[in-house]
Amino acid sequence: MQHEQFKTRLKIAKEKVRVKNSKKKVNPKSNLGIAFKMSTELVSAVAVGTIIGFILDNWFGTKPWLILIFFFVGVVAGIMNVVRSAKKMQK
Repeated sequence: MQHEQFKTRLKIAKEKVRVKNSKKKVNPKSNLGIAFKMSTELVSAVAVGTIIGFILDNWFGTKPWLILIFFFVGVVAGIMNVVRSAKKMQK
């Protein structure tokens, strides 16, 4: 008798744990991770744009114009990436 009650309680407890774990798997990303991803996308786009501008300025001898142009292109690209990621998260 006690053995059957124990089995029943154990089965109910396992089901509760399974349901709880399945709810956690729906959104496994933490808010800190999402913020880090977005900030990294923004900073990397600006850095890549600036580096490309620096290389082209050295190649063509047009300092500082291409650095400035590609810096702002990197800023725009970074903001577009962050907006795209935010829209994807809302879905």
